[in-house]
Amino acid sequence: MTSPYPALSKHPEGNKAPTTEEMIKLISGATPHSRELGLQVVHSAKGMAIMRLPWQERLVGNPDELVLHGGVVTTLLDSVCGMATMSARQPPERIVTLDLRIDYQRPATPHVDLFARAEVTRQTRTIAFLSAVAYQDDPKDMVALATGTFMFVGRRRKKDAEGGKV
Repeated sequence: MTSPYPALSKHPEGNKAPTTEEMIKLISGATPHSRELGLQVVHSAKGMAIMRLPWQERLVGNPDELVLHGGVVTTLLDSVCGMATMSARQPPERIVTLDLRIDYQRPATPHVDLFARAEVTRQTRTIAFLSAVAYQDDPKDMVALATGTFMFVGRRRKKDAEGGKV
């Protein structure tokens, strides 16, 4: 199985770890799902990330009011939390979502892009705890508020990456 984040396991210049900028390029649209939705990384720093979801009528869940589908908002929040978690360590490590709680505050305004900002609030050797918000023009006027727990799973061993047992 090929990783959607090849630079997290192999850098084109040898064993060098990817920079934050390289990681942003890799993750922004790296998976088929994020490409399909048009997710874009706006900014990333150690333990923090901001992503953008351009408004698209095809992502509407309520056609009468042109409100974005809740699953799209969930994907944006999960993705931005994952980006913030991966950027918390140098070199970046693979992660998995353990828990993601989302409290929807209001429907997203039609025809306006949606942003999400996530920050690692606490980190242990294996777990990162995050808080995130989804918003449009003002982060204080939230579309949704999220808390998440992500686990660092490190780099896969070569045999595991090739589909063999470890």
